[in-house]
Amino acid sequence: MPGLTNTRFASLHDVELCALAATGERRAFGELVRRHGSAVRGVLRRMGAQGAEADDVAQDAFLTAFERIAEFRGEGTFAAWVKKIAARLYLRRLQKDRRLTAIASETIEEEAEIPHGDTDAAIDLEEALKVLSAAERLCVSMCFGAGLSHTEAAEALNLPLGTVKSHVKRGLEKLRTRLAPEDGAVLEGRRGNG
Repeated sequence: MPGLTNTRFASLHDVELCALAATGERRAFGELVRRHGSAVRGVLRRMGAQGAEADDVAQDAFLTAFERIAEFRGEGTFAAWVKKIAARLYLRRLQKDRRLTAIASETIEEEAEIPHGDTDAAIDLEEALKVLSAAERLCVSMCFGAGLSHTEAAEALNLPLGTVKSHVKRGLEKLRTRLAPEDGAVLEGRRGNG
């Protein structure tokens, strides 16, 4: 639609932007990138990608999404769809670099000592994730940050489903402990991620 301005794109819903992008409207897709780019990079950083690597994988994920935009049916959110693409691309990169072997073969990690800070200080999720082992952080980030099910994460990591579920369970327990208010209340987590 030649008459649409960038301001007009900002007011459209993601599904409408995807439909326009599927017709070749690059500005519509640019608005999707603007809206969701930082969230995609955030998921990749939580999975372990550092700085430029997170940016590179996010860019590759958006390129893949643009090439496959006609496949997006709006059954879920665009953000979840592109996060899954990014997570899978990052995992392929890990496998190619053979770093995944070290993460997957990791045995029981020593429990990280969790420091108790000032109750007035806000606890950052990024800091809380640092108490997790690499395998726990990867599995929790894939299942909760990228929106993959335990089964999808197990297939992507080429790990047994039970191993992924164990990493997620231990990781969430550590996060609940770390993020629990000082009065001992436990934060409710997402359940039923099969």
